[in-house]
Amino acid sequence: MSNLHVLIAGGGIGGLCLARHLKKAGISFTIYEREDKISKSGYRLHMNMDGGESLRTALPQNLYDLYVQTSRKKPRRELAVLIDEQLNEIGIRPHIGEPNDLEFPHTAVNRRTLCQILLSGVEDHVRFNSTVTGFKQDKKGVSLFLEDGSVARGDILVAADGINSAIRRQLMPHVEPVDTKARAIYSKSPLTKEIRKQLPDILFDGFTSAIDENGTYMAIGPYEPRRPVSEAARELAPNADIEPVDDYVMITLNVSHQLRVSDQDIRKGEPKDHHQIMLTLTEGWHPILRGLVERIDPQTVSVLPIRTIEPIEPWETSRVTLIGDAIHAMPPSFGAGSNLALRDARILAEQLITVYKEQKNIYVALAQYEQNMRLHNYPIFEMSANEKTARRFNKVSQ
Repeated sequence: MSNLHVLIAGGGIGGLCLARHLKKAGISFTIYEREDKISKSGYRLHMNMDGGESLRTALPQNLYDLYVQTSRKKPRRELAVLIDEQLNEIGIRPHIGEPNDLEFPHTAVNRRTLCQILLSGVEDHVRFNSTVTGFKQDKKGVSLFLEDGSVARGDILVAADGINSAIRRQLMPHVEPVDTKARAIYSKSPLTKEIRKQLPDILFDGFTSAIDENGTYMAIGPYEPRRPVSEAARELAPNADIEPVDDYVMITLNVSHQLRVSDQDIRKGEPKDHHQIMLTLTEGWHPILRGLVERIDPQTVSVLPIRTIEPIEPWETSRVTLIGDAIHAMPPSFGAGSNLALRDARILAEQLITVYKEQKNIYVALAQYEQNMRLHNYPIFEMSANEKTARRFNKVSQ
């Protein structure tokens, strides 16, 4: 189908990566993003082979090199490490995902930086301030309806619009997000050279989590890029709009109904109130961990309800399909969500390329993508959703 045009609802990581794959293949596309710019929220993202390989195949060499250079330095141990609140190591486990490149392993990125890299060169294909409200499909294509009353027409519609997807709501009205009753408080703590010298190496392993006897669970994720973001961008993509980023430690406190704070207090508070909750729940922790919490900038604090889209039975394939959180939003236990959205983009793009270049039937191509996505992603969802599995660490010799 030489005139294939793909409509993409949502300009997050998955939608932007799909766009990069399509651009590389010469396939026409348009992204419809409800915000006025990309990635207003989120900080550090763990990257594994699923995400990294999709970026490698999607991006031109200079932008892929920029992604690598702005990802965090190779950690001492590429492992997930569990410690107690007094900095004692409890156990370790491998990350989810295949082994990474030995010289430049996929480690972690700053979310906004990654989105800006993905956006560079496809800006003209993004329609910001475009809220998607619904669609209508027929044998010849798909009409996408926007809040301003305009209608876009394409051959395929891809829902990359997250857990609250308007597209999924119409396509699968029986599928609703599930509230796990857990709340994640996200924040950033500064990482200056002076602070870095005070912190032990264990906090700079692949990913470190701390837990106390009360069940307070804190994820600690440093972002310390291989090169300063501004320096790397000036050399590798001087025309790209890449913002500078100071080093930081992402601190995420997972708060459940079992803890000493009511859900109402968590949801109604302002950033300074949420920071106070973090201080209260980590009272008595080791001074180094406590210091990370004390230094948090309250303006970086936000609360996110942990909701999921649970695995569902195979659905009837149509000209409308879904990627990322729109179809398999999962708990953050393994840091797999963004990686799977990037993988979805690659696998879907491979099928769309066969439609474009080999005249493959659209419905067959999309059905094969959807089957591949379910077979690969649903088992990871099951592991992530199992709290005992997600927090189980096997002690091994150093």
